[in-house]
Amino acid sequence: MGMVKKSISVTDQQDGWIRAQIEAGYFGNVSEVIRELIRERQIREQETPAEIEAIRTALIEGEKSGFSDRSVDEIWKEARHRHRLPHA
Repeated sequence: MGMVKKSISVTDQQDGWIRAQIEAGYFGNVSEVIRELIRERQIREQETPAEIEAIRTALIEGEKSGFSDRSVDEIWKEARHRHRLPHA
């Protein structure tokens, strides 16, 4: 993959954070930090539509299921258990 050289400006605080990431050994240089941030943002943008659809589906499913005889504590317990299970 080809590389394009860019010049960017960051605040002193951002520069300090970038340098701390490098000094901690997470990255080898500034370019690696910036590329990783861009990759993470790209992934987040791609996941967002799927996440929104999953929430909509869950809300519709919840509305269709009607009222429950379970207590709020029981519902939370089940939700926490479901969250810990690996996603299929």
